[in-house]
Amino acid sequence: MPADFIPYLGFDGQCEAAFAFYAKALNGEIVTMMRYADAPPDVPRMTERPERIMHARLDVAGRSLMGGDGPNTGASKPLGFCVAFQIDDAAEAERAFAALAEGGQATMPIGPTFFAQKFGMLTDKFGIPWMVYCPKSPA
Repeated sequence: MPADFIPYLGFDGQCEAAFAFYAKALNGEIVTMMRYADAPPDVPRMTERPERIMHARLDVAGRSLMGGDGPNTGASKPLGFCVAFQIDDAAEAERAFAALAEGGQATMPIGPTFFAQKFGMLTDKFGIPWMVYCPKSPA
């Protein structure tokens, strides 16, 4: 049975904007954007914030990224992880890095390394840490 690890990102009211940003930056497609207001009546809901996103899914080249707005406000800063985006085209890696870094902060500019055609690290404008990686030979 195939298995996959899928990053699930937590936001505090910015999930919809973040996923629209990621869809554009990564040439992906949002396939799910479910609000708390969309839940069936028997599911506990956030009556004070029904516009928040319960679950979102973005597909990019056959892979998924998921997330949502937590039911509580005051989400903590992400620690101990980053989202690694691997792509086999060096020019596309540079484009994606620049798009993700827009409004955020590059912590390691993208460039060649001993292990990759292109590699860079950044924190996007939503506070999510990323690594963009183009291997020396296609994976």
